[in-house]
Amino acid sequence: MRLICDSLNRSRKISSRIALSLVLAASVHGSSDAQTQTESASPQHAFFHVSLASSFSAPVSGRLLLFVAPTSGDGSSVDMNMMAPISVTIAAKELRNLAPGEQVDLDADDLVFPGPLSQAAPGHYRVQAVLDVQHSYNYNGRAPGDLISAPLAVDLPFSASPSLTLAQVVPEPPDPLAQRPDVAAALKPLDFVSPVLTRFWGRDIHMRGWVLLPPGYESHPKETYPTVYFTHGFGGTLQGLRARFAPVLYDRMKSRKMPEMIWVLLDESSPTGTHEFADSVNNGPWGEALTTELISKIEADYRMDARTSGRFLQGHSSGGWATLWLQTHYPKIFGGTWSTSPDPSDFHFFSTIDLYAPHANFFRSQDGTPTPIMRDHGKPLASMQQLAGMESVLGEYGGQIGSFEWVFSPRGADGRPQPLFNRTTGDIDPSVAAYWRSHFDIAEYLNGNWQTIGTDLRGKIHLVVGTDDTFYLDGAAHSLESTLKRLDGDPHFTFLPDKSHFNVYFKDEDRWALFDQIANEMYKVARPPVEGR
Repeated sequence: MRLICDSLNRSRKISSRIALSLVLAASVHGSSDAQTQTESASPQHAFFHVSLASSFSAPVSGRLLLFVAPTSGDGSSVDMNMMAPISVTIAAKELRNLAPGEQVDLDADDLVFPGPLSQAAPGHYRVQAVLDVQHSYNYNGRAPGDLISAPLAVDLPFSASPSLTLAQVVPEPPDPLAQRPDVAAALKPLDFVSPVLTRFWGRDIHMRGWVLLPPGYESHPKETYPTVYFTHGFGGTLQGLRARFAPVLYDRMKSRKMPEMIWVLLDESSPTGTHEFADSVNNGPWGEALTTELISKIEADYRMDARTSGRFLQGHSSGGWATLWLQTHYPKIFGGTWSTSPDPSDFHFFSTIDLYAPHANFFRSQDGTPTPIMRDHGKPLASMQQLAGMESVLGEYGGQIGSFEWVFSPRGADGRPQPLFNRTTGDIDPSVAAYWRSHFDIAEYLNGNWQTIGTDLRGKIHLVVGTDDTFYLDGAAHSLESTLKRLDGDPHFTFLPDKSHFNVYFKDEDRWALFDQIANEMYKVARPPVEGR
């Protein structure tokens, strides 16, 4: 599920925002009585004037987004809140060639989530405009190159349309390795044009990432090293792998908390979300490209242990699903996966939805209650319908639900993935669900193919998940474990009591401690202890 700009990146920010977000969620809409009164008054639409600063030298295009939130008392930016989606009103409009000094009107009652701004409760609000120039907001929020206005205080309702000016460009962040020449020297860029993906798309498709060499690599020129293929979760990026994970892994090897191995940090982001290294009719054969092209390329360039027992997989959330997929579909290539908090591996437990139930609905359970998608300490925070509504306003590409469809769905007559469910009613298309089941349900795949793949898979699947996973991913993990036990698959599953999606790597004050356990378990497979030593 969504990692909120890489799930491990924001764990420290979320708990402090949840309580405030839930309070704000109520204040955006007001009480049901207030809504009824507002609707009966038939208020005029709420318009905003948005202009491009005259200091720019050329027209700009993108998706214009407007964020409106109750005043929080500070001057910080105004943005969506994934943990309480209805706490922030988001309006959108596509722009083409907005010239410097030119002004457009944005109707905050037209394409808007969670509801028309004119029907929001009266009060003090703050608003900010963002031009999403890459149409990537659904995936990783505002990014370098996006244009933003200064936040503006407004009172609702207003009699005159407020004006906002897109005057700032989101800058590139400072180089996180500028003060770490040791890590920078050990980190080698990976940029490979895949022939198989290029044939699929009809244009050059690059597979990108980083090869992180262990601290002792240069001083031991005859040594070969076990290799870990690691990929990020939803919202992760190529630069995020470099900035966040490379220093952590290098330092833990340097301090001998982890054995020395080569880590291949693979970027699985794409314009449609995460491709998850699946062989998809929409995204292309990413698993095939990795296993038949990229691995042989980098094993020729670096001193890697090229045996099955020397290749491992590791990833979190969507990256956890990707590594489960790769291990189960290419069991002769990899010596094991260590997947943490993976996206649903059994679509009977797609978060809180059974996709195969008769008359299944994405928005509501059989008793009519909303299906939750996020929780904190067991308390639901947001629903599937809210997530889908917010994605629709933020843009056509890159959202978590849309990303799943790009990976899992059959291709429609228009060349795009067929939707799993009706975005208005929530009704699940049983034919699309059946395609998901036969092609990408990992538990289903194991059940149907164990006689062929079981010998090469037994004992190789390791999984760690919290029992209070934010996105309810422990349910599918329990089902997958039961499947593997019944098949005599020797699963190694750990369910961490009360852990969420964001803190499974924590131990005491060390937020990355789980890496040590995982790396040491991998190393014992690659270099089994010699009896008597």
